[in-house]
Amino acid sequence: MSVVSRIRLRRIEGILASRERVRRHPRRERDPAVASSDTGLAEWMGPNGRIRRNPRVGRRAAAPVAPSQTIGAAVVPVEVIDKPSWWVLVVPDLEGGRLSSHDRDVLGAARLLADAGLDGGPGKGAVIALVHGVCSDELAESGVDRVQLFESPSQEYIPELRTAAVLATIQAFQPRHVLWPDIATAGGDVGRRVAAALRLRPAARVVRLTAREAASRIQGGSKDLLRAPPQLMFIVAEAAEPFRGSRHEARQLPALALATQQGSIVDCGVVAADPQRLPLTEADLIVSAGNGVTDWPAFHALCHALGGTPGGSRAVCDAGHLPRARQVGASGSLVEPRCYLAFGISGAPQHLAGIARCERVIAVNTDLHADMVKRADLSIIADAQVVMPALTRLMEGVSRVADNEESCHAD
Repeated sequence: MSVVSRIRLRRIEGILASRERVRRHPRRERDPAVASSDTGLAEWMGPNGRIRRNPRVGRRAAAPVAPSQTIGAAVVPVEVIDKPSWWVLVVPDLEGGRLSSHDRDVLGAARLLADAGLDGGPGKGAVIALVHGVCSDELAESGVDRVQLFESPSQEYIPELRTAAVLATIQAFQPRHVLWPDIATAGGDVGRRVAAALRLRPAARVVRLTAREAASRIQGGSKDLLRAPPQLMFIVAEAAEPFRGSRHEARQLPALALATQQGSIVDCGVVAADPQRLPLTEADLIVSAGNGVTDWPAFHALCHALGGTPGGSRAVCDAGHLPRARQVGASGSLVEPRCYLAFGISGAPQHLAGIARCERVIAVNTDLHADMVKRADLSIIADAQVVMPALTRLMEGVSRVADNEESCHAD
């Protein structure tokens, strides 16, 4: 080999050495130093223009978990208020037995009023939630100190019974404030019935709330009416931040004994909706696709088998595989289903912002270190084209077994 060839070879070896790929440790995220710095998107703008914050950021930065620590062994402190100086009553909607983002905003407003005091005086207030049927485990994390249950002979919507439950709770606890989500069934119906029964003027469409002032949107949204917080208030979404403090007691009280009432409204049940056409913001199960999905017939077949609502990343909608209305993310729809199933989505910050309030996230991805896999509660490290038809076959088998059982019972 000539001298020139040897020099060229050394140069090539030097270039290759300088460009050697740095391989990431598969358990890098367990390093406390990395966990405290790799927090993802901290905040984004909500649909009403209010800045929303990622609750995972503070927890991850404040308390990184070392590899030897056991998460389940951590003791969560519970704040107990035995003898509150006053009460703030909240009547959450609890659609489907779970707190919606709107319910959490109202509970955050109630916690603000309970902790504010009266003209700087002593004492501390407590939040009591009036709940129909079953007590939700989420109430303690949302700042609720007491849970007042009331029973109904059926799950039908009987506004007279709900109004009687609110009036009985008001008579028993004499709350300083009573808060509802400003929606059709809660503040829109029951709240106004209570206001009429008590002959009180409520504050409706409350868009901003402090301990001293409530701002109601009036005249078609062109003006705000400012007043001291009255006893009855109907709170719009994002009027207050959800509570993010320490866990409260959420002590369950004996259920109210209410007289059976014949409702003037006939509840015909829930109208069945096609999940394929359901808006993303109303879906309980979203099956979402990203660039990792290439078998679109298999994707749509799985959506049909699961009864899920299809969604997708921005890249998928830009490519025309799904309509723009199916885009999930900060520039699309901010969703909060009970389950979000993500196929082949890497997890851009804008997309993670859109699924920040999902109860459960399941990721299917070939990349072990994808941000979506970090965010997920359960991950399947495999090709989406293999997993989708397998899940479809599984669901079809479950459906056949259920049909056979029904036919046997019928015989």
